[in-house]
Amino acid sequence: MCSLNPLNCCPIGLPCMAWDPSIDLHISPWVHALIKNYIPTVFFHPDEIYYPSSAPWFFKNGALLYRKGESTGEVIDSRGSNLPSGGSNDGEFWIDLPNDDQNNTKFGNIESAELYVHVKPSLVGTSTDIVMIGQHVGDWEHFTLHVSNFTGELWSMYFSQHSGGEWVDACNLEFIKGNKAFVYSSKSGHASFAHPGNYIYGSTKLGIGVRNDDAQSNFFVDSSIKYQIVAAEYLGGGIATEPCWLQFMREWGPTVVYNSRSELEKIISLLPFFIRF
Repeated sequence: MCSLNPLNCCPIGLPCMAWDPSIDLHISPWVHALIKNYIPTVFFHPDEIYYPSSAPWFFKNGALLYRKGESTGEVIDSRGSNLPSGGSNDGEFWIDLPNDDQNNTKFGNIESAELYVHVKPSLVGTSTDIVMIGQHVGDWEHFTLHVSNFTGELWSMYFSQHSGGEWVDACNLEFIKGNKAFVYSSKSGHASFAHPGNYIYGSTKLGIGVRNDDAQSNFFVDSSIKYQIVAAEYLGGGIATEPCWLQFMREWGPTVVYNSRSELEKIISLLPFFIRF
């Protein structure tokens, strides 16, 4: 990861951005100013039943740590302090929910939901990526804001969508409350989009694939109000307080993985050639 020249960090021409020193006196004021000025509001589908939650809520309400070869899961401390840290995703540990139909943890808790921020330089220090991570049960999603360090302008935004995603220029975003963009979270999924609608993840020509429905509703999270900066390495060690769970490098859900793209390709390959293209 590249270092960021602090001489190039000062946002220019953003007098409207106010810094609240009560949030964190150790983080550079301009970082909080950028967050409060640009961080989006995440909207969920009106028929959604699965919502995000904070990591502590997820731990306190049923998430368990499982170890390979053991059938019983271990209760996770609300801070995630008993999660194994470091290493790699070696399949030895994973987080899952109890095999209990009455467990409501899978529905999430939007009241506790907060955004986790990773601030990092990119393009040799000429811009800053503010990476937002939102939690679904057993899955993480994120969006990235690409901000110029020279002008303080929002250049573009990345929306994660299953195994990929897309960059959208700032001029093509929808905005609410000034410079804060809309993020539409897909119904019962973990993809996010810049505009409402129905999106097919698969063959758009045939209409075969995972359908992502996005719409505005009264269910939303204002990320500029509820956020936590969990990593900002270029500002120096100890600047951002890393939660214990951030170093958990294993799966946050069941070990079964469904590769929807490969399955779709198998189905499409069985169709007549003239229909495929």
